[in-house]
Amino acid sequence: MNQPPNAHQEEPGDDEHRLGPRPLDRPSVDPAYAATFGRPRGVDGPFDKLYTPNPGQNGSGPKPPEPESLAEAFGRPRGAENIVLQRPLEASGVAGSAEQDSPMWTSGADPWRDPSAGAVLGGPAVVTEEKATDSESRPRGALLSLPELLFGRRVKPIALALLAAVALLIGAVGGFIGWAVASAGDSLTGELNVAEAQAGKERPAGSIADIAKRVAPAVVSIEVKAGQSGGLGSGVVIDKEGYVVTNNHVVSQAARDDNAEITAVFIDGTRADGEVVGTDPKTDLAVIKVNVSNPVVIEVGKSSDLAAGDTVIAVGSPFGLENTVTEGIVSALNRPVTAPGENGDPAVTYDAIQTDAAINPGNSGGALVDSRGALVGINSLIRTVGSDGEGGSIGLGFAIPVDQAVKISESLISEGKVQHADLGVNASSVAANTSEGAQIQNVNDDGPAAKAGIAEGDVITKVGDRQVRNAAELTVAVRQHDIGEVVPVRLVRGGRPLTVDVTLGSD
Repeated sequence: MNQPPNAHQEEPGDDEHRLGPRPLDRPSVDPAYAATFGRPRGVDGPFDKLYTPNPGQNGSGPKPPEPESLAEAFGRPRGAENIVLQRPLEASGVAGSAEQDSPMWTSGADPWRDPSAGAVLGGPAVVTEEKATDSESRPRGALLSLPELLFGRRVKPIALALLAAVALLIGAVGGFIGWAVASAGDSLTGELNVAEAQAGKERPAGSIADIAKRVAPAVVSIEVKAGQSGGLGSGVVIDKEGYVVTNNHVVSQAARDDNAEITAVFIDGTRADGEVVGTDPKTDLAVIKVNVSNPVVIEVGKSSDLAAGDTVIAVGSPFGLENTVTEGIVSALNRPVTAPGENGDPAVTYDAIQTDAAINPGNSGGALVDSRGALVGINSLIRTVGSDGEGGSIGLGFAIPVDQAVKISESLISEGKVQHADLGVNASSVAANTSEGAQIQNVNDDGPAAKAGIAEGDVITKVGDRQVRNAAELTVAVRQHDIGEVVPVRLVRGGRPLTVDVTLGSD
């Protein structure tokens, strides 16, 4: 195989024909780069020259010295260079030096230190009295505080306080989240959250509650006992001397029986005995006097100032329920009503205030007051559904106007009786194509009507300024005038209207 022409072959005389190396062109070196990347002073060769093995020691250099920390941890202690952990020759059957130290695990009293000893169950490691005495005799060092124990005195008090605050905040957030999760559950049981009112209900002056508070102390419950029978009703205190206005039908039994007992019960529970002062069966009014000192007296208004639609309040004891308050309006004024008298008394007829305030049995004799709390009427009758008349209120109640009640009460207190103006006739209601009014059935001899020329069969349609549409309205129209007063009376006789002047007499 032939060699290539440029292959190197050692031949004599080659050095004479060999060219020398081309001179090197070294660029200048920046002194800053030379100071950063150049060799240190005194070093001409490579950096690993210091770790090059010494070729004079079998290719290996001298070992670097052992670190002092490792020598102290794993080396023999000072003065113990000759101590070994090898078992003595006697233990392995080979005679050895008797002067050699015995190993530490040859003691038979402590098998746990002998690697070749078998497992032995022993008693508990109870501290002996000597050891306990030694431990008690040793002085005790200072106890560590909680920050020292937990943080080794490396935490500042401010940092510890901040850490506690952060822990409390994390605990509060966790508790809130737990409460929210528990509250959102589907359990039927839970916490009751009641929405309470922020403030009590206002009761301004003139409210129903304010009126009832002022009027109720002047309204009493009346209990009547006459033998085996009795009755309940209401009354109104109108005078400081203990005079009480009520209905005649409430105390009629006591008025006829001297052994009957009347008791007035006030709002505070005070019970006082009462006596009948006088009665007026024709208007169903009566006055009794109770044995009480300094009672609350009701304020008296004027019934003539009322108008239909005005607010009124009824206060009394319906069915024995003391101090019952009901509200309504004035349904009508000057409503003539009539009712049969009780126990042989004459018929009751008066010009009533009609109201839809609830009035029931037991309200009789109670107060009907206006929006100021002033007395405007004495509750007396109700219209019911049914023939027995024992039903409750249907919104048709009637009260005696206070103007008439005060006038009659003054007469009963001063004289024990009362007299009304009278025409001296008996009449019945009629309604025909030609006339509507009260037709005369008979005329009393020498009575006011007979003296004025009124005859049987005449139909009275007007007394004074008051229109007369029935017999009850004729009675109340006449009683509006005084005894002895001359009143024009319009009538119809044989289809012809007539007007006569009548001087009213007394019943």
